[in-house]
Amino acid sequence: MASKLLHWVILGPPSSGKGTVCERIAQNFGLQHLSSSHFLRENLKASTVGDTAKQYLQKDLLVPDHVITQLMVSELETRSTRNWLLDGFLRTLVQAESLNRICDVDLVISLNIPFVTLKDHLSRRWIHPSSRRVYNVDFNTPQLRQYKDAAKPVMELYKSRGVLHQFSGMETNKIWPYVYTLFSNKITPIQSKEAY
Repeated sequence: MASKLLHWVILGPPSSGKGTVCERIAQNFGLQHLSSSHFLRENLKASTVGDTAKQYLQKDLLVPDHVITQLMVSELETRSTRNWLLDGFLRTLVQAESLNRICDVDLVISLNIPFVTLKDHLSRRWIHPSSRRVYNVDFNTPQLRQYKDAAKPVMELYKSRGVLHQFSGMETNKIWPYVYTLFSNKITPIQSKEAY
């Protein structure tokens, strides 16, 4: 089915299930899952772009667009000849335009989860500092509206190019069969979806 390079992106607000969907896609279709939060943590350890980002994170501020864009473009340029699935990057139009300068994105999935569901997920989520594992207990929710406002032009861009696919639902397990079907029409699965 797929004979060209696959550069695919998953969009969605915090706690929408992007990571879970990406893990399933990686396992079922063999694509490399690239996570912006993983690259950010690695760069914090290596003291590269991470030094700049660290200043913001220590103050509980969002890492500025230009810093995360520089980090991700640098990482993705080294992977331009491989298939990949990107998670957590392309939250703004500036990021999308920067990515478009180094590669063609040929599939974008947007996970549309109701606000009340996201708020419920986030109200119970916390991250264990040393392991970086995500847990779900009472916690302050981030600004979901900020994501929606920033991501709208990104989704409009990819919709105008005919590569945006939107999936709505309250649970990853309900959305997954539709995502699996879309991907199955683009690339041959290496594992059956029944594993989930």
